[in-house]
Amino acid sequence: MSSVVQVNEVNFEKEVLHSDVPVLVDFYADWCGPCRALAPIVEELAQELSGRLKVAKLDVDQNEQLSSKFGVQSIPTLILFRNGQEVERLVGFMPKAQLLQHLEKHLSATAS
Repeated sequence: MSSVVQVNEVNFEKEVLHSDVPVLVDFYADWCGPCRALAPIVEELAQELSGRLKVAKLDVDQNEQLSSKFGVQSIPTLILFRNGQEVERLVGFMPKAQLLQHLEKHLSATAS
């Protein structure tokens, strides 16, 4: 469960909204420089937080309806879902330590 899951219009509800653990969704595009810079950080988090966090990637160019539904206007956008609800939204590139700081406050609440 440590790998990043590719999500789309077909599997988004099952993989993200019905997940037993919080899910960080990386809304990205292949042509986006900051998205490419963030990708290895997102993959590291998937490995390090395995079991506590699921990490998913969603290509905004191939999934315009989902991007629109969640109001994604800039990429990269990271949205953390917990129990099917958005609990945190981060826009733009950020260092791993800063990203982890935003995530930990939501993950520690699930560690009970």
